[in-house]
Amino acid sequence: MLDIEINKPTLLLVDDEPVNLRVLKQLLAADYQLIFAKSGEEALKLATSRQPNLILLDIMMPGMTGFDVCRYLKDEASTKHIPVIFVTALNDEHDEAEGFNVGAVDYITKPISSAIVKARVKTHLSLVQSDELLESRLQVVQRLGRAAEYKDNETGMHVMRMSHFSKVLALAYGLTEKQAEILLHAAPMHDIGKIGIADSIMLKPGKLTDEEFTTMKAHPEIGAEIIGDCGDSLLLKVAKSVSLTHHEKWDGTGYPKGLAGEDIPIEGRICAIADVFDALTSKRPYKEAWSIEKTVDFLQNQKGKHFEPKLVDLLIENLPQILEIKATFKDEE
Repeated sequence: MLDIEINKPTLLLVDDEPVNLRVLKQLLAADYQLIFAKSGEEALKLATSRQPNLILLDIMMPGMTGFDVCRYLKDEASTKHIPVIFVTALNDEHDEAEGFNVGAVDYITKPISSAIVKARVKTHLSLVQSDELLESRLQVVQRLGRAAEYKDNETGMHVMRMSHFSKVLALAYGLTEKQAEILLHAAPMHDIGKIGIADSIMLKPGKLTDEEFTTMKAHPEIGAEIIGDCGDSLLLKVAKSVSLTHHEKWDGTGYPKGLAGEDIPIEGRICAIADVFDALTSKRPYKEAWSIEKTVDFLQNQKGKHFEPKLVDLLIENLPQILEIKATFKDEE
């Protein structure tokens, strides 16, 4: 068993009245590590140096008010992620609105209820942990996506470009911002199954034999197996679907399942055209980059064949944004 030390979350308590700090200490000391500040200036120093998990902040203090402190925290890259809960005697609706306006996540009025303070602290720490878990999942997905690059002639910039193309197309198609963002992060996994293909095939400089190409066509299903049971993770579910369906074709001639039309999940249809567009317009060891004009002609020719006609039209309509992404994520010479 690994010897992993699990520390209690750290709370920064800020109030110019010592009695208020003592009350909060009695409520929270058993479950959390506590650090204390009696002024806004001291709070900023401790927030920067100690990086607490959450801050309980009084508003009415001499010098810097709690509003001033919160604004400063949210303007600084090193502290903007720390959730702030105001604990204050100010109970006017305007004051509460101002608290949220400057970036606080919650607002508790004095005299405080011990049950409310404990519940709000626990809730907002749980939200932070959920965000950290999502970030960890994103990092794993991105690193797995990069792992596939070592088995291919493609580059990390290809993965970045086609992922951002996919988000542009998703929004244009009518997906929500959240759905498009998930696709952005799932798309790098589209070729993860290539990890399971032999180097003699993946790195072969010439044309593949029919037998080798049949082996290559197994990579979508291998990718789905690598991603495995997704549990309740929507990100991994979309990544698995992208891996499995990005080589399907609108007319049913793709692989591995020979799906056609809207039987192909929308994420697979989007990633298919994003992947091909970037592959055609990028230089590879085995080919020169196609011109944009030649690539657009090819896409038009493949309307209703390889690609959903609507997606071809949307890519062309959004070509300025697509080309801006392409210019941003250039391959290294």
